Amino acid sequence: MADSNEFVSIDVEKIHLGGKEHIIRTGCGSVSVIVYGDQDKPALITYPDLALNPDVSCFQGLFFCPEAASLLLHNFCIYHISPPGHELGAAAICPEDPVPSVDDLADQIIEVLNFFGLGAVMCMGVTAGAYILTLFALKYRERVLGLILVSPLCKAPSWSEWFYNKVISNLLYFYGMCGLLKECLLQRYFSKEVRGSAGVPESDIVQACRRLLDERQSINVFRFLQAINRRPDITEGLKSLKCRTLIFVGDSSPFHSEALHMTSKLDRRFSALVEVQACGSMVTEEQPHAMLIPMEFFLMGYGLYRPSYFSDSPRSPLSPSCISPELLSPESMGLKLKPIKTRVSLEV
Repeated sequence: MADSNEFVSIDVEKIHLGGKEHIIRTGCGSVSVIVYGDQDKPALITYPDLALNPDVSCFQGLFFCPEAASLLLHNFCIYHISPPGHELGAAAICPEDPVPSVDDLADQIIEVLNFFGLGAVMCMGVTAGAYILTLFALKYRERVLGLILVSPLCKAPSWSEWFYNKVISNLLYFYGMCGLLKECLLQRYFSKEVRGSAGVPESDIVQACRRLLDERQSINVFRFLQAINRRPDITEGLKSLKCRTLIFVGDSSPFHSEALHMTSKLDRRFSALVEVQACGSMVTEEQPHAMLIPMEFFLMGYGLYRPSYFSDSPRSPLSPSCISPELLSPESMGLKLKPIKTRVSLEV
């Protein structure tokens, strides 16, 4: 029998745009990683929010946006990391298995990177996943090129969040993925504009997410929530974080104030905040186009661009030839990455 600390990878059939799943055994359990693209390219790792999986229910909207997909897939190989038991078709984790801490989850990521032979990587996470990746960046600074964080967390849970999470935990434990629990999670992810109301049907992305939540194993979600609800405050370490950080948050997100707090604690020379109006926490699904231009400027600091055949996009008119070279230097990025707000007009 293999030692529990050894890596074991199992390749299964290709899924979703040529991605391949690897099940990697780490020191604190197995983790699913779906890899898309050319593994000779720089690596972009993703980590989703609670009860979501990265390739279908958390980052699909972003990667299905043609301009964003061209920017990211042209420059990176994508490694979608699922929290333990959050991958599609996951079995229920044994209740006797110890619940991993947020430090354990961050340590899993370094084991994943070592398994694939990756050096420094770009990171993209949403809410709970953003916290895990920020913690990873604080623990393993030399392994992180930059952070793209969506509605991130950095403080320990407030009393109200802790209580709310305990309610969700009790619903998971006693009733599983019931209707009330799904409504709580959808409020966590999306703005009221897309969740619908008595006279307005909920949007396709909310309906799709609701269906995918039905496939989650309650015990697996319960365990991830326990880890997140016990997270420590990492605010003090943020000032010393020298990798560039780009933060997105919807102005209707329950974690909007947390994102503003985190931005205020980061070194302003290396960070930027984008507030997206009329949007909830999951900007990657609800308004992925709002992420495109900020990500282009952000990645220009690393010498990365979209392929030229997309340079005339009406949504993003940027191309290397129209950008002054001095704006692309690392020294200037603190000026370029200033806080901005996007304004989205809603059609009735």
